[in-house]
Amino acid sequence: MRYPLFLSDFDGTLVRADGTVSEENKRAIAAYRAAGGVFAVCTGRGIASILPRLKELGITQGLAVAYQGATIADVATGELLKNDGFCTEDAVRVAQLLEQEGRHVHIYTVDGFYSNVADEPLRMYERIVGVKARIVTDMPLSRLIAQRGLRIVKILAMVKKEDRAPLMEWLAPRLGEGYYVTCSADFLVEIMPAGQSKAAAVDFLCDYYHIPREKCAAIGDQLNDLPMLRRAGGRFAVANAEEMLKKEAYVVASCEENGVAQALAIAMGGEI
Repeated sequence: MRYPLFLSDFDGTLVRADGTVSEENKRAIAAYRAAGGVFAVCTGRGIASILPRLKELGITQGLAVAYQGATIADVATGELLKNDGFCTEDAVRVAQLLEQEGRHVHIYTVDGFYSNVADEPLRMYERIVGVKARIVTDMPLSRLIAQRGLRIVKILAMVKKEDRAPLMEWLAPRLGEGYYVTCSADFLVEIMPAGQSKAAAVDFLCDYYHIPREKCAAIGDQLNDLPMLRRAGGRFAVANAEEMLKKEAYVVASCEENGVAQALAIAMGGEI
């Protein structure tokens, strides 16, 4: 097999706009796994969001990568093999910075999330991820973190599409090198501790399965997938991907046109 380990992003890559996974993609994943390949979903979603969706793919064994690689769980048992995140002081700092700008903020623990706003964008987001937020309006989320000693894995701001790039550019110099600012959708800006990217997930899974990085393939569509593609040996981008990804990867069909299935066929030995 050309690439015996294959990491796929979820939203915008494997999952279509209507929230479903095509039958062709499901068949391709099953065929790849039946041939001995290791298929893992690598997503910015949390564990509570992604584990139920893996059942649709017939995946009941193996590992699931969540929160951009900060959290990795055993699919069968839910046991956490990797569980990284912010120290309390850093999480408070990020939340305060976003709150001072009047942003719609989410803070994520390993098993759920809190929001400082209850509006239609939040309800749309909840429908997508299949997890309900705990709404906090009686105090800033930064104070909640400090008072409860919450262990925060990820923090994000919900934005309008045109505000995404300006906010990312504004945050980066104010946070500095100890943080990783990225996005997994047009309306999300996400902040992680430095080093907690999908590239770290590639390293973890290659070590776990004893597969060299050059024999690992990855596919994605958004900027948070770029570190994963750069770390993998086989680099794929769906046709609907951000231009930065398409410049560094072999471009397959769009998410809507079963690009993951096309990439898996190549991973199993087909020529590029």
